[in-house]
Parts: sequence; C-alpha cells; structure tokens
Amino acid sequence: MSSLRLVSSSTIQAANDNNDDSSQLIDLTVWDLIGLERESIQQGLLYHHPNQVDTPNQIQHLKHSLSSTLSFFPPFAGRLVITEYEDNTATCFIACNNAGALFVHAVAENTTISDILQPNKYVPPIVNSLFSLNGVKNREGTIQPLLVVQVTELVDGIFIGLTVNHVVADGKSFWLFVNSWAEISRGFQKPSKLPTLERWFLNDTDHPIRFSFSMEEEKKKFQSGQLTTRFFHFTRENIAHLKSKANGEVTLGNTERRISSLQALLAHVWRSVVRCERIDPQEVLYYILLIDARTRLIPPLEDDYFGNAADAGVVIMKAGELLEGGLGNVAWNMNKVISLNSDEKIKNRYKSWLRTPQLPSMGMHTTFASQLLIIANSPRFNVYGNDFGWGKPLAVRSSAENKRDCKIVLFAGAEEGSIDIEVCLPYEILEALGNDAEFLDNHSIG
Repeated sequence: MSSLRLVSSSTIQAANDNNDDSSQLIDLTVWDLIGLERESIQQGLLYHHPNQVDTPNQIQHLKHSLSSTLSFFPPFAGRLVITEYEDNTATCFIACNNAGALFVHAVAENTTISDILQPNKYVPPIVNSLFSLNGVKNREGTIQPLLVVQVTELVDGIFIGLTVNHVVADGKSFWLFVNSWAEISRGFQKPSKLPTLERWFLNDTDHPIRFSFSMEEEKKKFQSGQLTTRFFHFTRENIAHLKSKANGEVTLGNTERRISSLQALLAHVWRSVVRCERIDPQEVLYYILLIDARTRLIPPLEDDYFGNAADAGVVIMKAGELLEGGLGNVAWNMNKVISLNSDEKIKNRYKSWLRTPQLPSMGMHTTFASQLLIIANSPRFNVYGNDFGWGKPLAVRSSAENKRDCKIVLFAGAEEGSIDIEVCLPYEILEALGNDAEFLDNHSIG
C-alpha cells in the first residue's frame, strides 16, 4: 500500500450565512466542555468509485454541496474562542464567524478497497492517513478548523473521512451532519432534518461557564502507542439468539423491562474479552456506556439537538461474577444501570461538575485493558443511507484518534438489523477473540 499524495487543500465557507449576526456566539455546556482535552471524532465512509464518474467534477460537486450544507450547520464553519482569566479559569464558546471548514483532496495510488477491507478484519495503518488533523486536540479549535473533510481517491474506490471537533458535536450530531450533506449532494435544497443549534443549560446555570484551565496543560500529550483495531460483524440472527439467551437466563418478575438486543450483545462482548484476558476473578471491572441524554431529560431535548448530549453510565462487576453469572446476569446489570440514568441523575451529575469544573484528561491504562472498557457510538446512527450520488457506502471506518486500548465503537451493519463493532485492544486479546469458540458461535465471519 502507498502513502498518500496531497492534491489540494481549500477552505470551504457556508454558501449562505443564515445568521443575522455573522459572528453569532454559542456558549458551551458541561457536556461540550469536558471534551476540550480530548481528540476529534474521526469517522469516514468507503465507496466504490464507478469508472464513468468524472473525478474533477465529482470533487467540485462535493465542495459545492459541502458549502451549501454548512449554511445549515454554522458551528462547523466557525472557530472556538477561549478566554483565560488571572485565577486560572477560562470560558469557551463557538464563534460562528464563517471562517470555514477545510477540504482536502488526496490520492492513494496503490491502495484498493480490498486493502481497506482486509479479510482478517484488522484495520490497516493506511486508514489513519485517510483523515486530517491527526493528533490535534479539541482545544486547538481556536486556530484549527472545527470540521475537516478529506476525500481520498483509491485505485477502485473513494474514501470520505471527516474530522470533527468533539466540543462542537457528539456522534449523533456528527451523523446528522453527514446525512444532511449526502442529501444536499443528491439534490435536496435543504436537509430533511434541520439541526437545533440552541444549547441546553440548567435553569440556574450561569453561562458562559467558567472552568479550571491553563494552556500549560497542552504540553501533556496523550501517548497511546501503537493501537490495534479489529472489526467483528454480528448478523440479525446472531443478535436475536443472544437476546433470547440473555432473557431466558434471568427472572424478571413483574417488571415490564426486558434485556434489549444491544444490551445482550454488549454483555456477550464484555464477557468474551474478559475470558480471553484471563484475569483474576476478584478483579473489579468497569464498563462505561455513553447514553444519549436527549430523551431522558424532562422535558426531553429535540431529537436533532446539535451538540453534545451524552451522559455516562458505569456497570461495575468482578471478573469472576461476570464470567460465572452468565450472559443474562451481565446484561441485566447493564439494563439496570441504563434505566437508572434518569432526568434527576443526569442533572445531579451536571450540577456536580459545575461545583468543581475541571477538565478530565486522557490517561493510559497500565494494567489490564479490560478493567475499563468504553462503549461509544450507536448502531442507530444512519451510516449506510449516505448516498452522495454514486451509491451507498461499502463500509465505515474510524481512525486511531480519540481511542485507546479499551474502546469499543458501535456501528450499524450493512445488512438490516446487523451490527459491527470496532474493538481497540492489544493484539493478543484480539487474536484470542478471533479464536474463541464461544465468541465465534455468536459472530458472523462475513
């Protein structure tokens, strides 16, 4: 496989600034601010590249449709503004000043679709180079664009890689933007779902929010080392089997709650990772689930709320309990944590951070990777509906940014009802997973 050749790099501004004030300011919420010390969201789509497509016109069309889409998503054409104070606190907001997004056109002359979709499902290093602004932290959005699109031509395909400042948007907002861009690229005058740009604050929250901050902290770079990532595919039938098994193993009494398909799948993956790692049965393990807060607040936020609105739920179990208690027991513990993530709990955590507003830093685990697994993204996001005018994507991939040896990223699968999971763990654990009979019994190789 080849290295990339840069063809061009250009700034794309919103075609029509829909704001009466071109320097509209958007104050950031607690959910937004806690991502300042982390890296961007980097996810992208792989497509066949039809021979009859005129590539120069295709690139120009993507630039034009991106410009039109930015008119409906002004934060992505803006920049962050951080103001520091003498007491080592700061405030941060988005200036929707139409400074523009960055569009990069590149060519990987010897890289094919099959190189990206390797049979063993490991993600090859070339994927990281299909994204721009690698290693840039969200806090650097004061001088770096908040959205970068890199379109890379392959021998027989095209990859559209997006880098999005995580302070500006979460996964749901990310895919809302991609869905909207694809629609406009196909000829829509405006997106079928318009984003709600107004941020949510508790009634008594003063904003902009002040938080502990020092630019000196920028010197503390997070070193992740060489990450190994592998994809596993679960069909609708695989998932239905796991759900049936999990619900059959627990006595639920009079409760109307049931273990969901996703809870059963995540429980299966967690147990499999721990089994492959063979850790002490008394070791305490943590499974962090990022839960969409939009529907859990009272009143709920709009479904198309644009920004960050994810709250964390933590499942805590000992390794022995996790393995010996069965799939249903693990899934039910997960179900309970999710159901307890109520309006009151979310708001209490929000207020707690406001009392001691400090930014969490990215650390690296020095013990077992599975002591703390983090689940990100959602199979509910519309990934395979993103047709820019030359067909639906073949696959979705993400880069090593915002990852470490403990992260599991969820995606919808290409077939209806299927789910792909991207697992970032040490190579020896991923190899063990790929050879684990119990794990493979519920996993499709295809």
